[in-house]
Amino acid sequence: MKVHILDDWFDTLRSLACFDKLQGHDVTVWTDHVEDISTLSDRLQEADCLVLFRERTKITAELLKKLPNLKLISQRSVYPHIDVAACTQNNVLLCSNMHSGTPSYAAAELTLALMLSSYRQIPEQVASIREGNWQMGVGRTLRDRTLGLYGYGRIAKAVATYAQAIGMNIQWWSSEAGRERARADGVQLAENRELFFATSDIVSLHVRLKPETRGIITEQDLAAMKPRSLLVNTSRSGLIAPGELEAEIAKGRIFAAVDVFDTEPMSDVKNPLLTSPNVLATPHIGYVTEDEFDLQFSDIFDQIVAYADNKPIHMINPEVMV
Repeated sequence: MKVHILDDWFDTLRSLACFDKLQGHDVTVWTDHVEDISTLSDRLQEADCLVLFRERTKITAELLKKLPNLKLISQRSVYPHIDVAACTQNNVLLCSNMHSGTPSYAAAELTLALMLSSYRQIPEQVASIREGNWQMGVGRTLRDRTLGLYGYGRIAKAVATYAQAIGMNIQWWSSEAGRERARADGVQLAENRELFFATSDIVSLHVRLKPETRGIITEQDLAAMKPRSLLVNTSRSGLIAPGELEAEIAKGRIFAAVDVFDTEPMSDVKNPLLTSPNVLATPHIGYVTEDEFDLQFSDIFDQIVAYADNKPIHMINPEVMV
């Protein structure tokens, strides 16, 4: 099959052990990001299969209509960026391993790293000594602080394990269904939403972005956070109501550590989330490790091999195969 891999910005996948699974297939790797439908369709005219790098490219009905040879889209995890109905209408099979029970430990580790880096002023301290200076300030300790985890899922639970290992106190908030699971597990829930934000020294977001969760973190939530508290977002920028984090940060009252942005790649160096001294920003690297890539793309390439053998797996729209 002619397999096209999108958005592999650093041509990373060729270096992974799992890439050998594509031997025998005609593989094209695109190392830039393109949003223009015409340009994308021109590039992908001969593609039998698309491999997606998470949610970097949206697969719309308009694009699918322009790809008559496409038979398979192979990716991993959730798929809010894919028009599944349009895939079905165009006889394109979507395969996506939902990896139930397996969190992204890489994302959980980055969450802890951002908390440590922000509290201990690591980027500023490194910059200071590189400029020939010594200490530039005094950081804070995480032990005995209260970490509020918003979202009761796999990554949040991994973060909780790491945080408890260094002596942090954990409290939770989530959807009603998530809170029911939390109660059943006997973990510490905040009495209500406002107290969750008001009593957490650090609030870390771990919620999937869906239509019903877009903008779920409001102006009132951020205003309820205590002075000098820290908001960490390694999930999705769209969870926060548009402009509200920037507005709250501009007041100089709270801190933020963010790995996700409304527009990615983020190239606007004047964006307040990049210029504010109260914000530690990283370029969506939560899942970007060699280990995580090899795990994810091993699953993705297995789906291609299975399809080529007429034994498709992890089908999201199996009716295409009828």
